[in-house]
Amino acid sequence: MRSVVTGVGGYLPERVVTNDDLAKIVETSDEWIRERTGIHERRKAADDQPVSDLAVAAARIALEAAGRTPADVDCIVVATTTGDLTFPATATIVQRKLGCPVGVAFDVQAVCSGFVYALSVADGFVARGRSKCCLVIGAEAMTRLMDWTDRGTCVLFGDGAGAVVLEPGEGTGATADRGLLGFALRADGTKQDLLFVDGGVSTNGQVGHLRMQGNQVFRHAVVNISEAIHAAAADAGIPVESVDWFIPHQANQRILEGVAKRVGIDERKVISTVARHANTSAASIPLALYEGVKDGRVKPGDLLLLEAMGGGLTWGACVIRL
Repeated sequence: MRSVVTGVGGYLPERVVTNDDLAKIVETSDEWIRERTGIHERRKAADDQPVSDLAVAAARIALEAAGRTPADVDCIVVATTTGDLTFPATATIVQRKLGCPVGVAFDVQAVCSGFVYALSVADGFVARGRSKCCLVIGAEAMTRLMDWTDRGTCVLFGDGAGAVVLEPGEGTGATADRGLLGFALRADGTKQDLLFVDGGVSTNGQVGHLRMQGNQVFRHAVVNISEAIHAAAADAGIPVESVDWFIPHQANQRILEGVAKRVGIDERKVISTVARHANTSAASIPLALYEGVKDGRVKPGDLLLLEAMGGGLTWGACVIRL
């Protein structure tokens, strides 16, 4: 039994924040940001728009693409680090807003790696017959964690959500099967000080701001992600170069290019949305997947390689045949 992606959706808030907009509030410039990150603009959620609203909008599009309705959903896994409330889980709020029946609903918190982690968790429900229709959502309002005086971080992030519908499908155990084919998940808590938020319920009772040692994160990202990519490909039984599309976490254009080069993936196979979306953390992979499906590049039967790295440090990769 395989967990098959039957629908993909995405949502971006209406408000566009350009590099020139940021140059008005922090010492930076459009040229400085583009040169170092490849980012041109990002989206910012409205003040009255919680992350569950972004998740719901993306989920509705994914369900429609799958030919399903909220009544069919029996499992919701939301990857987010910017949930509506400390509790309950944002997934339960999404369940209520969509009008889904009683079922399984919970959040996964692995920051930017969250969507890859969430796919692996959801695979345990779907492939084992415990879910017939599972929503896996990556949704973030990262702009709410920004220190707007820190030009090294506030220019990097944006808000948005992406979602997929997972349903069980019969396979043969071969790499030609549709569905989730291989995973590699990693974490190293000793690297926490490289990327973290300096606030929390049980430490100082504050939301806090994102803090990052950019150069160190870049170095670890290229090396560690490359290892996970090879491990996920081996788990799926495919050579890395055989993938049709590489859909990475949209952290920084230089990281995307560095990883693709290191693992030997043709740059023409890389789907990059970082210029328009910036880093939307757990939402970035499903948003990029949605863009690829929407514009016709990514087609049923294509072999996809996903990867991400986030605070923790956490990282991982996944192979999917759409």
